[in-house]
Amino acid sequence: MKKIIFFFVIVLNFFVSADASIKSQIIKNFKRIDNISFNFKQTIGEKKEEGNCIIKYPKKIYCKYNNFKKKIIVSNGKSLVIKNRATNQYFRYPLKKTPLNILLNKEYIIEQMQNLEGKIINDKYFNFSLKNQESEINIFFDKDSYELIGWQTEDIYQNLVVTFIYNIKKNGKINKKYFQLPPLN
Repeated sequence: MKKIIFFFVIVLNFFVSADASIKSQIIKNFKRIDNISFNFKQTIGEKKEEGNCIIKYPKKIYCKYNNFKKKIIVSNGKSLVIKNRATNQYFRYPLKKTPLNILLNKEYIIEQMQNLEGKIINDKYFNFSLKNQESEINIFFDKDSYELIGWQTEDIYQNLVVTFIYNIKKNGKINKKYFQLPPLN
């Protein structure tokens, strides 16, 4: 009986140690990112969209969608603008009221990852579930490369939003003009 218990303790310690190593490598890799550009595929309910984004930490994003509305999303760190280029309409939201407030805050993500366990999903992904008063976001990393590969949130209409990112480039030169918001009407 003692041998069986000892065996289970050893196996459990192995898995806990492996998860801790993956977690520490993900954090180490994520700390090195100042900006990241990528293509994405996004599912919102039944709707699928694609495009490309640039994230510059802290809290700046520029995304251009390849859809019929030619939507653009921009954050300057305080506000988030969603613009429909087809109709030239745009909507402005306080960034802190959106899930992107978490996703664009690298220091907060790192702090949370250090305090969370994280979990392996399908032996491919490592997931952290981050929450604050306003929103929740599940962030996914590749278990082997430690790279950010996507996230899952709810939008302002409480639709499930799943974003998968690929063709990732880190720490490139970025034009600051991407993060300028349109003037208020």
